[in-house]
Amino acid sequence: MNTVFVVGSLNIDQTIRVPSLPRAGETIRGTDATFSPGGKGANQAVAASRAGAGVRLVGRVGHDAHGSAILQALAESNIDSSHVKLTDSASTGTAVIAVDDRGENQIILSPGANAALSVADVDAGLATLTPNDVLVLQLEIPPDIVRHAARIAKLRGAFVILNAAPSPQEIEGLFDDIDLLVVNEHEIQDLAVLADASGDLADLTEALPPVLGPAVLCTAGAQGAVTFLGNRHVHIPAPEVFAVDTTAAGDTFVGYLAASLAADCELPAAMAIAGRAASLAVTRPGAVESIPWRSQLPTLQNHDHKSPAPFLSHP
Repeated sequence: MNTVFVVGSLNIDQTIRVPSLPRAGETIRGTDATFSPGGKGANQAVAASRAGAGVRLVGRVGHDAHGSAILQALAESNIDSSHVKLTDSASTGTAVIAVDDRGENQIILSPGANAALSVADVDAGLATLTPNDVLVLQLEIPPDIVRHAARIAKLRGAFVILNAAPSPQEIEGLFDDIDLLVVNEHEIQDLAVLADASGDLADLTEALPPVLGPAVLCTAGAQGAVTFLGNRHVHIPAPEVFAVDTTAAGDTFVGYLAASLAADCELPAAMAIAGRAASLAVTRPGAVESIPWRSQLPTLQNHDHKSPAPFLSHP
Protein backbone atom coordinates (compact mmCIF):
# COMPACT_ATOMS: atom_id res chain seq x y z
CA MET A 1 0.00 0.00 0.00
CA ASN A 2 1.28 3.48 -0.87
CA THR A 3 2.32 5.69 2.05
CA VAL A 4 1.95 9.41 2.68
CA PHE A 5 5.13 10.86 4.18
CA VAL A 6 4.87 14.26 5.87
CA VAL A 7 7.89 16.39 6.78
CA GLY A 8 6.68 19.37 8.71
CA SER A 9 5.80 21.32 11.83
CA LEU A 10 4.24 20.21 15.08
CA ASN A 11 2.84 22.88 17.40
CA ILE A 12 0.67 23.24 20.43
CA ASP A 13 -2.20 25.59 19.55
CA GLN A 14 -3.31 28.15 22.11
CA THR A 15 -6.76 29.23 20.91
CA ILE A 16 -8.84 32.16 22.16
CA ARG A 17 -12.35 32.87 20.87
CA VAL A 18 -13.05 36.59 20.31
CA PRO A 19 -16.10 38.50 19.04
CA SER A 20 -13.95 40.11 16.33
CA LEU A 21 -10.30 39.96 15.30
CA PRO A 22 -8.28 42.81 16.86
CA ARG A 23 -6.96 45.76 14.90
CA ALA A 24 -3.43 47.06 15.43
CA GLY A 25 -3.11 48.32 19.01
CA GLU A 26 -6.57 47.08 20.00
CA THR A 27 -7.26 44.90 23.05
CA ILE A 28 -10.11 42.40 22.72
CA ARG A 29 -11.58 40.38 25.57
CA GLY A 30 -11.88 36.71 24.67
CA THR A 31 -12.63 33.34 26.22
CA ASP A 32 -10.18 31.37 28.33
CA ALA A 33 -7.38 29.91 26.22
CA THR A 34 -7.52 26.26 25.22
CA PHE A 35 -4.48 24.17 24.30
CA SER A 36 -4.57 21.46 21.63
CA PRO A 37 -2.19 19.67 19.23
CA GLY A 38 -1.64 21.34 15.88
CA GLY A 39 0.96 22.59 13.41
CA LYS A 40 0.60 22.22 9.65
CA GLY A 41 2.72 19.07 9.51
CA ALA A 42 0.82 17.35 12.29
CA ASN A 43 -2.57 18.50 11.00
CA GLN A 44 -1.89 17.28 7.46
CA ALA A 45 -0.54 13.95 8.72
CA VAL A 46 -3.65 13.43 10.84
CA ALA A 47 -5.91 14.33 7.90
CA ALA A 48 -4.12 11.88 5.59
CA SER A 49 -4.36 9.13 8.19
CA ARG A 50 -8.04 9.75 8.91
CA ALA A 51 -8.61 9.67 5.16
CA GLY A 52 -7.34 6.09 5.19
CA ALA A 53 -3.66 6.37 4.22
CA GLY A 54 -0.68 4.89 5.99
CA VAL A 55 1.26 7.93 7.24
CA ARG A 56 4.79 8.57 8.51
CA LEU A 57 5.52 11.97 10.05
CA VAL A 58 9.00 13.49 10.31
CA GLY A 59 9.47 16.43 12.68
CA ARG A 60 10.54 17.64 16.12
CA VAL A 61 8.85 18.54 19.40
CA GLY A 62 10.24 19.72 22.70
CA HIS A 63 10.92 17.37 25.57
CA ASP A 64 7.95 18.82 27.45
CA ALA A 65 4.28 18.29 28.26
CA HIS A 66 3.12 19.86 24.99
CA GLY A 67 5.34 17.52 23.00
CA SER A 68 3.93 14.53 24.88
CA ALA A 69 0.37 15.66 24.15
CA ILE A 70 1.14 15.93 20.44
CA LEU A 71 2.72 12.46 20.32
CA GLN A 72 -0.34 11.00 22.04
CA ALA A 73 -2.65 12.65 19.51
CA LEU A 74 -0.58 11.24 16.64
CA ALA A 75 -0.78 7.75 18.11
CA GLU A 76 -4.55 8.06 18.45
CA SER A 77 -4.72 8.84 14.71
CA ASN A 78 -2.61 5.77 13.79
CA ILE A 79 0.39 7.78 12.56
CA ASP A 80 3.93 6.41 12.51
CA SER A 81 5.67 9.05 14.64
CA SER A 82 8.88 7.09 15.18
CA HIS A 83 10.73 9.88 13.35
CA VAL A 84 9.29 12.72 15.43
CA LYS A 85 12.32 13.49 17.56
CA LEU A 86 12.39 15.00 21.06
CA THR A 87 14.48 18.15 21.39
CA ASP A 88 16.06 19.23 24.68
CA SER A 89 17.36 22.56 23.39
CA ALA A 90 13.98 24.07 22.47
CA SER A 91 10.37 23.89 23.59
CA THR A 92 7.57 22.56 21.43
CA GLY A 93 6.45 25.02 18.74
CA THR A 94 3.52 27.22 19.69
CA ALA A 95 0.73 28.87 17.72
CA VAL A 96 -1.41 31.57 19.33
CA ILE A 97 -4.74 31.65 17.48
CA ALA A 98 -7.59 34.13 17.71
CA VAL A 99 -10.89 32.90 16.23
CA ASP A 100 -13.80 35.31 15.71
CA ASP A 101 -17.55 34.74 15.62
CA ARG A 102 -17.44 34.13 11.85
CA GLY A 103 -14.87 31.37 12.24
CA GLU A 104 -12.04 33.45 10.73
CA ASN A 105 -8.66 33.44 12.47
CA GLN A 106 -5.36 35.20 13.05
CA ILE A 107 -2.29 33.09 13.91
CA ILE A 108 1.08 33.94 15.46
CA LEU A 109 3.75 31.22 15.29
CA SER A 110 6.76 30.55 17.48
CA PRO A 111 8.70 27.71 15.79
CA GLY A 112 10.48 26.31 18.84
CA ALA A 113 11.69 22.76 18.18
CA ASN A 114 10.55 22.93 14.54
CA ALA A 115 13.58 25.09 13.78
CA ALA A 116 15.86 22.26 14.95
CA LEU A 117 14.67 19.81 12.28
CA SER A 118 17.80 18.61 10.48
CA VAL A 119 18.93 17.04 7.21
CA ALA A 120 19.81 13.90 9.17
CA ASP A 121 16.24 13.75 10.55
CA VAL A 122 14.86 13.94 7.01
CA ASP A 123 17.28 11.35 5.62
CA ALA A 124 16.30 8.86 8.33
CA GLY A 125 12.58 9.59 8.10
CA LEU A 126 12.44 9.20 4.30
CA ALA A 127 14.68 6.12 4.15
CA THR A 128 11.81 3.85 3.04
CA LEU A 129 10.22 6.27 0.54
CA THR A 130 9.29 4.54 -2.76
CA PRO A 131 8.19 5.77 -6.21
CA ASN A 132 4.55 5.00 -5.37
CA ASP A 133 4.49 7.18 -2.24
CA VAL A 134 3.47 10.81 -1.71
CA LEU A 135 5.53 13.39 0.20
CA VAL A 136 3.79 16.39 1.76
CA LEU A 137 5.72 19.52 2.76
CA GLN A 138 4.85 22.97 4.15
CA LEU A 139 6.79 26.13 5.06
CA GLU A 140 6.62 26.17 8.87
CA ILE A 141 10.03 24.43 8.88
CA PRO A 142 13.33 25.82 7.51
CA PRO A 143 13.29 26.24 3.69
CA ASP A 144 16.57 24.35 3.31
CA ILE A 145 14.94 21.31 4.92
CA VAL A 146 11.99 21.60 2.53
CA ARG A 147 14.35 21.70 -0.46
CA HIS A 148 16.33 18.72 0.83
CA ALA A 149 13.25 16.58 1.47
CA ALA A 150 11.81 17.42 -1.95
CA ARG A 151 15.11 16.52 -3.64
CA ILE A 152 15.23 13.10 -1.93
CA ALA A 153 11.64 12.36 -2.93
CA LYS A 154 12.14 13.49 -6.52
CA LEU A 155 15.25 11.31 -6.90
CA ARG A 156 13.23 8.32 -5.69
CA GLY A 157 10.32 9.03 -8.01
CA ALA A 158 7.73 9.91 -5.34
CA PHE A 159 5.01 12.52 -5.90
CA VAL A 160 5.77 15.75 -4.01
CA ILE A 161 3.14 18.19 -2.73
CA LEU A 162 4.17 21.54 -1.22
CA ASN A 163 1.61 23.56 0.69
CA ALA A 164 3.29 26.97 0.35
CA ALA A 165 2.08 28.26 3.70
CA PRO A 166 3.01 30.58 5.23
CA SER A 167 3.80 32.46 2.01
CA PRO A 168 7.53 32.32 1.19
CA GLN A 169 9.58 35.51 1.20
CA GLU A 170 11.73 34.22 -1.67
CA ILE A 171 11.29 31.33 -4.10
CA GLU A 172 14.78 30.68 -5.47
CA GLY A 173 15.04 26.91 -5.96
CA LEU A 174 12.13 26.26 -3.60
CA PHE A 175 9.88 24.65 -6.22
CA ASP A 176 12.50 22.79 -8.28
CA ASP A 177 11.43 19.31 -7.10
CA ILE A 178 7.74 19.95 -6.44
CA ASP A 179 4.99 18.28 -8.49
CA LEU A 180 1.95 20.06 -7.04
CA LEU A 181 1.83 23.40 -5.26
CA VAL A 182 -1.23 23.93 -3.03
CA VAL A 183 -2.02 27.49 -1.94
CA ASN A 184 -4.99 29.50 -0.74
CA GLU A 185 -6.33 32.67 -2.35
CA HIS A 186 -3.96 34.91 -0.35
CA GLU A 187 -0.85 32.80 -0.89
CA ILE A 188 -1.39 32.56 -4.65
CA GLN A 189 -1.50 36.35 -4.88
CA ASP A 190 1.74 36.57 -2.87
CA LEU A 191 3.37 34.13 -5.29
CA ALA A 192 2.03 36.12 -8.22
CA VAL A 193 3.91 39.18 -6.96
CA LEU A 194 7.16 37.21 -6.62
CA ALA A 195 6.67 35.69 -10.08
CA ASP A 196 5.54 38.98 -11.69
CA ALA A 197 2.22 37.43 -12.77
CA SER A 198 -1.32 38.77 -12.61
CA GLY A 199 -4.93 37.66 -13.00
CA ASP A 200 -7.73 36.15 -10.94
CA LEU A 201 -7.38 32.81 -9.16
CA ALA A 202 -8.15 30.62 -12.16
CA ASP A 203 -5.88 32.71 -14.39
CA LEU A 204 -3.01 32.29 -11.93
CA THR A 205 -3.33 28.49 -11.76
CA GLU A 206 -2.62 28.60 -15.49
CA ALA A 207 -0.04 31.41 -15.52
CA LEU A 208 2.16 30.37 -12.59
CA PRO A 209 3.21 26.80 -13.53
CA PRO A 210 5.33 27.89 -16.56
CA VAL A 211 7.14 30.34 -14.25
CA LEU A 212 7.37 28.36 -11.00
CA GLY A 213 7.55 24.81 -12.37
CA PRO A 214 4.92 22.72 -10.52
CA ALA A 215 1.19 22.55 -11.17
CA VAL A 216 -0.79 24.93 -8.95
CA LEU A 217 -3.99 24.17 -7.04
CA CYS A 218 -5.72 27.06 -5.28
CA THR A 219 -8.21 26.65 -2.44
CA ALA A 220 -10.65 29.48 -1.80
CA GLY A 221 -12.66 28.50 1.26
CA ALA A 222 -16.40 28.49 0.70
CA GLN A 223 -15.83 29.13 -3.00
CA GLY A 224 -14.12 25.80 -3.60
CA ALA A 225 -10.84 24.93 -5.29
CA VAL A 226 -9.45 25.39 -8.78
CA THR A 227 -6.51 24.11 -10.83
CA PHE A 228 -5.45 23.97 -14.47
CA LEU A 229 -5.42 20.44 -15.84
CA GLY A 230 -5.41 19.10 -19.39
CA ASN A 231 -5.61 22.56 -21.00
CA ARG A 232 -8.66 23.61 -19.03
CA HIS A 233 -9.56 24.96 -15.61
CA VAL A 234 -11.02 22.49 -13.11
CA HIS A 235 -13.21 24.00 -10.41
CA ILE A 236 -14.60 21.91 -7.55
CA PRO A 237 -17.27 23.85 -5.59
CA ALA A 238 -17.34 23.59 -1.79
CA PRO A 239 -20.41 22.31 0.07
CA GLU A 240 -22.38 25.02 1.86
CA VAL A 241 -21.79 24.85 5.63
CA PHE A 242 -21.85 27.14 8.66
CA ALA A 243 -18.23 27.82 9.63
CA VAL A 244 -17.33 27.67 13.31
CA ASP A 245 -13.53 27.64 13.07
CA THR A 246 -11.41 27.59 9.89
CA THR A 247 -8.10 26.88 11.68
CA ALA A 248 -7.28 23.47 10.13
CA ALA A 249 -9.44 23.59 7.01
CA GLY A 250 -6.54 24.03 4.58
CA ASP A 251 -4.52 21.32 6.30
CA THR A 252 -7.49 18.96 6.16
CA PHE A 253 -7.76 19.61 2.42
CA VAL A 254 -4.06 18.94 1.84
CA GLY A 255 -3.99 15.75 3.92
CA TYR A 256 -7.08 14.30 2.28
CA LEU A 257 -5.78 15.30 -1.14
CA ALA A 258 -2.48 13.51 -0.51
CA ALA A 259 -4.21 10.37 0.77
CA SER A 260 -6.51 10.26 -2.25
CA LEU A 261 -3.63 10.73 -4.70
CA ALA A 262 -1.67 8.00 -2.88
CA ALA A 263 -4.69 5.76 -3.47
CA ASP A 264 -4.44 6.51 -7.22
CA CYS A 265 -7.42 8.89 -7.42
CA GLU A 266 -7.44 11.31 -10.33
CA LEU A 267 -6.85 14.91 -9.26
CA PRO A 268 -10.45 16.18 -9.71
CA ALA A 269 -11.81 13.29 -7.63
CA ALA A 270 -9.14 13.89 -4.98
CA MET A 271 -10.09 17.58 -4.88
CA ALA A 272 -13.75 16.69 -4.38
CA ILE A 273 -12.99 14.38 -1.45
CA ALA A 274 -10.61 16.91 0.10
CA GLY A 275 -13.18 19.69 -0.26
CA ARG A 276 -15.83 17.66 1.53
CA ALA A 277 -13.45 16.91 4.39
CA ALA A 278 -12.36 20.55 4.73
CA SER A 279 -15.97 21.73 4.71
CA LEU A 280 -16.78 19.36 7.55
CA ALA A 281 -13.70 20.46 9.50
CA VAL A 282 -14.78 24.12 9.58
CA THR A 283 -18.02 23.16 11.36
CA ARG A 284 -15.95 22.06 14.37
CA PRO A 285 -13.66 24.01 16.71
CA GLY A 286 -9.93 23.37 17.01
CA ALA A 287 -7.23 21.95 14.76
CA VAL A 288 -6.50 18.21 15.04
CA GLU A 289 -9.77 17.60 16.86
CA SER A 290 -11.75 19.15 13.98
CA ILE A 291 -10.36 16.86 11.27
CA PRO A 292 -12.95 14.25 10.25
CA TRP A 293 -12.48 10.52 9.72
CA ARG A 294 -13.27 9.25 6.21
CA SER A 295 -16.39 7.44 7.46
CA GLN A 296 -17.83 10.78 8.63
CA LEU A 297 -17.77 12.42 5.22
CA PRO A 298 -21.04 12.91 3.35
CA THR A 299 -21.49 10.59 0.40
CA LEU A 300 -19.84 11.97 -2.72
CA GLN A 301 -22.48 12.03 -5.44
CA ASN A 302 -20.28 13.32 -8.26
CA HIS A 303 -16.54 13.64 -8.80
CA ASP A 304 -16.85 15.33 -12.19
CA HIS A 305 -15.07 18.65 -12.50
CA LYS A 306 -16.98 21.75 -13.48
CA SER A 307 -16.30 25.03 -15.23
CA PRO A 308 -14.74 27.80 -13.13
CA ALA A 309 -17.15 29.94 -11.14
CA PRO A 310 -17.29 33.64 -12.06
CA PHE A 311 -15.11 34.67 -9.10
CA LEU A 312 -12.38 32.31 -10.33
CA SER A 313 -12.31 33.18 -13.97
CA HIS A 314 -13.16 36.07 -16.22
CA PRO A 315 -16.31 35.55 -18.34
